[in-house]
This record gives sequence, structure tokens and C-alpha cells, in this order.
Amino acid sequence: MNVRGDFPVLKKNIIYFDNGATTLKPQIVIDAMVDYYSNYGVNAHRGDYKISYEVSHMYEETRQKVKDFINARDEKEIIFTKNSTESINMIVFGYFKHHLKSGDEILLTKSEHSSNILPWFALCKEVGCKVKYIPLNKEYEVTIDNVKQCLTNKTKVISLAHITNVIGDIRPLKDIVALAHKHNILVVVDGAQSVGHIKVDVSELAMDFLVFSAHKMCGPMGVGALYGQFEYLNQLKPITFGGGMNSSFDIDGTVEYRSLPHRLEAGTPNVAAVIGFKKALEYLETIGMDNIHRHELELRAYALEKMGTLDNVIVYNKKASSGIIAFNLKDVFSQDTAFYLDQYNICIRAGAHCARILKEELKIKNTCRLSFYFYNTKEEIDQLITALKMSKNIFNKIL
Repeated sequence: MNVRGDFPVLKKNIIYFDNGATTLKPQIVIDAMVDYYSNYGVNAHRGDYKISYEVSHMYEETRQKVKDFINARDEKEIIFTKNSTESINMIVFGYFKHHLKSGDEILLTKSEHSSNILPWFALCKEVGCKVKYIPLNKEYEVTIDNVKQCLTNKTKVISLAHITNVIGDIRPLKDIVALAHKHNILVVVDGAQSVGHIKVDVSELAMDFLVFSAHKMCGPMGVGALYGQFEYLNQLKPITFGGGMNSSFDIDGTVEYRSLPHRLEAGTPNVAAVIGFKKALEYLETIGMDNIHRHELELRAYALEKMGTLDNVIVYNKKASSGIIAFNLKDVFSQDTAFYLDQYNICIRAGAHCARILKEELKIKNTCRLSFYFYNTKEEIDQLITALKMSKNIFNKIL
């Protein structure tokens, strides 16, 4: 894809393979945010003057764009948050805290990101519910059969990443949601690694809640989205209170809260980031989500073929169907590999990737991760392979 000129950071002559952590920002997103600060700079939904009305309109235009991008039914089902982490915490403590009781079961997997594990742990300590883990198959994937085996009459919620951030498997979400709903089980989806990479249609997939972050899909940091089916989102209690989310309050403690979506958006939002988010979504639409996914799979297949010729590379997720490759160099600590590749201006992620209990499945604590996006190229992969070929002298390079 001939888009590399849209990304100023790529002029620094880096090879950026850490898109699972965050994606680079195109100039169109940067320009939109600079325009806001240069020509507006005021709050949304607060001022009774022209430029505040204009900013409020731009802010709500982004909500409409998010709604269309994921094919939600109503823009009121879209809540702006800081990121996926905040969104999941709002779901856990704003909704499930008031709907789960002692002994109820939550199904997760050991390959989830910490953002989709730690809030549930905290809720269990508070309410007395219990986390159970869906077994993974030999490829570290979730299967519908394994989900079925875990269901009991105490199962109340399944919370899963659509695409995991280390293994990179795409979960059979439509089947899981259909099965869950047959048993009156709600489904929470972490879309941080999926919404910017594949087409996600919430109406088709029918999940109850979805979270994702702008910065993982060419947008700014500091803004994310929480989608919920209106029936459940309208029952979600605020966990943050303050300006913008109430219609009135009085000295005796009487409070009247606003309706969705503003009831769940207390305080001054990150207006510039929300405006930039719209431009990011428009940019992705011009490229096409199917084209993005296809390109990532082509890069992945090419990289795996080249890595397969190296006798010092271990790949842990050869069959995953996203643009993520988890690997290690034999007998080399993952951070040492990352530091070594940085000498060649190649940026990768190393460590546990916030999936700290995946080690129970992989039998290893840390891995290196390549995560591709549509601005990556086969030529960049060739440079990676050249560096890996020379890695037998890795400690001469990094020490």
C-alpha cells in the first residue's frame, strides 16, 4: 500500500513492527488536532457561543462516525472514554458489580490482556463471584467446543478479546455470542486488537459490550470507545461523577443525571483527541478494512516463510489469522533481542505484553512480538530477516 508518506514518523527511517502497542498517526489526524487547538481550543457542550457550538458539533460528529464504523444501532450506544482499560472498568464496576452475586462465574482465558483480567479479579474480591478460564487448544486458541464445556448454570458473563495481543488468534465470536445468549449469558468483547484491523459489525456479531482505543487504529492517544447494547448500557451506573453528566443537583443531595451518552462522560473530555479520532476512522475507511486485513496476512505469511529458514528462531503462533507473530531467538532473553534489533532501527515489543498468565500455556514468560499494519512492507521484513541472520553475534552488538 502506497501510504507511507502519510505518516511523518516513518521519515525517521525506522521500521515499526509494534502496532499491537500503538499505531502511527497519519498527518490528517495530526492536522485535525492542531486545527482544533489553533482555531478553537474551547470545551464541548459547555459554552453558549459560536465556536463552542462548532466544537460540540464536531465532537458529536465523531460519535456518529464511531457508530457507523462498527454499525451500532444508535449513537447513544457510543460512550467516549480514555481507552479500552477505562471502558472495561466502567463495564465491570458500573454494570456487573450490580448484577453479579457471590458464586456467579465469569469466563475468561489465560491469553487475555491485563485490562480484561484485573478488573474481574477486583470485582470477585468485592462481590464473591469467581473467574474460570476457558481451555485453549494446542495452538493456544479458543474453540466453541471448549466454551461449551465451561458453561454452568452459574456462568453469567464471558469476557474475551476478539483478537488476542500475543497469539493473535481471531476468536469465533459470532458462535460464542450465539451460544452465550442461549444460556442468558452476556458477552464483553475487548476489541483493542480487532476494530482497527478487521471489519467489526456489532449488529451482526451481537455482543453486549465492546471496547476499543483510538490509538491502536491510527487515532490519538487518550480516547477510546465503549459500545453497549442500549438495554444494558442504560443500566450502567456512572463510576465517575462531576460536570457534564448531571442535569441538576441540590443541597440535600438530590441529583438528576443526564441521559445516555452524556451520563457516562463526566468532566472535560479530550476534545482534540475525539476530533482526531474521526479523521482516523475516515482514513481507515478510505483504505478499507478488508484491504488492511489482507495486507497484514500477506506480510505475516511472508515473514513466517523467511523466519522458517532461520534455525535460531522459535515461533509460537504459526497458525494465527492476524498480523501478529510471537517469537524468540533460541537462548536469548526477549528484551535483549529487542535491544539488538533497535540497533538496526527495527522497533518490536518484548516481554509479557500485559498477558502475564499466558505463561501458563506457553511455558515461557516473555516473547518478542511483531505486529504488522497496512503501512509495513515486505522490504522491511527483509531487513528484519537480515538482522536476525546476524543475531548469532547478538551480544557483541549490544554489549
